[in-house]
Amino acid sequence: MTILAAETEHPRDFLGYGPTPPDPRWPGGARLALSFVLNYEEGAENTVLNGDAGSEQYLHEVPGGPSRPERDLSTETQFDYGARAGVWRILRLFKERDLPLTIYGVGRALELNPTVARAFAEAGHEVASHGWRWIDYRNVPEAVERAEIARCVEVIERTTGQKPVGWYTGRISLRTRRLVAEHGGFLYDSDSYADDLPYYVRCAGRPLLVVPYTLDNNDMKFAVPPGFTSGEGFTRHLTDSFDFLMREGAKAPKMMSVGLHCRLAGRPGRAAALERFLEHVARHRDVWVCRRAEIARHWLATHPAQE
Repeated sequence: MTILAAETEHPRDFLGYGPTPPDPRWPGGARLALSFVLNYEEGAENTVLNGDAGSEQYLHEVPGGPSRPERDLSTETQFDYGARAGVWRILRLFKERDLPLTIYGVGRALELNPTVARAFAEAGHEVASHGWRWIDYRNVPEAVERAEIARCVEVIERTTGQKPVGWYTGRISLRTRRLVAEHGGFLYDSDSYADDLPYYVRCAGRPLLVVPYTLDNNDMKFAVPPGFTSGEGFTRHLTDSFDFLMREGAKAPKMMSVGLHCRLAGRPGRAAALERFLEHVARHRDVWVCRRAEIARHWLATHPAQE
């Protein structure tokens, strides 16, 4: 059943593919499409340096702390760690294994660190749009959000040399998806957690491909309660998810996303937990480790939208 909820442009579809999901026909007959996402947000968070009312409260080492109406150096330097050290540690882990990433790049963060933006592009990683600022867009005026979508796209193209083809805001407004579709130029939208496979929605009068993301296979759970309290818990959860989907993929292949943050997974203890999972993946065949844009292009070609 599909219903249109009050005061939202987003219909709710409770059936989806139902008991018989389509065969994605992943390249090489893979049982699983595995997408690693690295969120690059450092410098774009709430801070008076960006003209905000106070300091960031979300996804750092002291969850639930108060927002301060002045510079909070404790919080700022936690984010700085991601840009100065964490991002390079994660990039090394993936380079050593020749594995691709999709970067969810926040425009303001990339503008502040063009060196890391160039490094993403030179390594062959996909850089998707993660909004102009790393903030909650629920109450941002529509005209401002529209302008900031365009600004983010421009900065990513300028700093990486490539236009982004994917979008993920995270803390979206009810208008975000429509504004992204109206801007155009995107293959997919990832502001959904609704399925284990891509699917289409109608938006701005035409089909839009959604490549769902994850909040459970995600290092953010180290910074929100209840969440991971040790690296072993993170590795175990990722491994259990992977193994279950690989078994299921013998008859019904799916996709799996893993979400990472430079200031979280980039810390040594958590990087070790991520490394153990990467080693587990390397021991398996029949898995397609890929960029999200590759998933989108494959789905668009293999399962085109019905107008």
